[in-house]
Amino acid sequence: MNSRQAIFLLAVFGALAVALVSLYVLGGQQSQMQDGKVSVVATFYPLAYMTREIGGDHVSVRVLIPYNTEVHSWQPSVSDMIALTNAELIVLNGAGLEPWFNEKVLPSLNLSRTVVLDTTEGLELLALGEGEPEAYEHDHGGEYDPHTWISPYMAGKQAERIYSALVEVDPSHSEYYKARWDTLKAKLDSLDARYQQELANKSRSEIIVSHGAYGYLCSRYGFEQRSVIGLTADKQPSVQELRALVDFMVEHNISVLYVDPAYSPSYINTLKGELESQTGMAVKILKLYLALGPVDGKDYLDQLASNLENLKSGLLAG
Repeated sequence: MNSRQAIFLLAVFGALAVALVSLYVLGGQQSQMQDGKVSVVATFYPLAYMTREIGGDHVSVRVLIPYNTEVHSWQPSVSDMIALTNAELIVLNGAGLEPWFNEKVLPSLNLSRTVVLDTTEGLELLALGEGEPEAYEHDHGGEYDPHTWISPYMAGKQAERIYSALVEVDPSHSEYYKARWDTLKAKLDSLDARYQQELANKSRSEIIVSHGAYGYLCSRYGFEQRSVIGLTADKQPSVQELRALVDFMVEHNISVLYVDPAYSPSYINTLKGELESQTGMAVKILKLYLALGPVDGKDYLDQLASNLENLKSGLLAG
């Protein structure tokens, strides 16, 4: 964290202290179980999507990080902190995705009546750099690759933990949550099976991506990623790294590049222009969604399904 971020958080905590005193005077319990619904705060879109799919009419879900926003360096507002204080259930991704939450925000809150769920706790996580060749590993500042939700298999594990947490917080509607969890589980299991079956006969084993966030897809479905900007969007590539990527694509006759709509396509466009200039072949740029919010008329599951179709285009190309 830099000095500006530290000053910002100190200001947030000061304002929060005043707000919390007011809340306690008024009786903080009134904000829990609003309208008879479980009050849930999810840090970002995929977790909110899963919670709503399972919780249905019995949950009220607030999302902290605005849709399609870089999640690694985001910081909460005072209103966010108050919402967290009033939540019955807080849903995190964990695995180092929200270091600002665990290190600075969570210790400052009184959460005696709140369940805090780390959806990746206990899951088998990838160490940083797995799924990416050594020469292309990028420093993320943490221990694990946090981009679990992009894999249908890992998302299913996270959603199961959300289901269990909702039953713990609101056991009176356990049968309702079970029925909706079964429906979501069936959809994620079906997607996982499709990925395994439809990528089984791929003729390529590497993809070129703008953001190295697809390690869990690589690990489960048997390919590797080479990224332009690594695991965080704030690390810019050097000229040597860009040249190495172009040389690799020329050597392996790669004609498909991937970019997520949440990030600038500038580096991918640079690679495309350089590759077409050197080889004369047409290079396609396809979307590989990070699923940080609804986009292109697609919700979370739609984006995971679209990723499969675009991966088939790049990995099956002979």
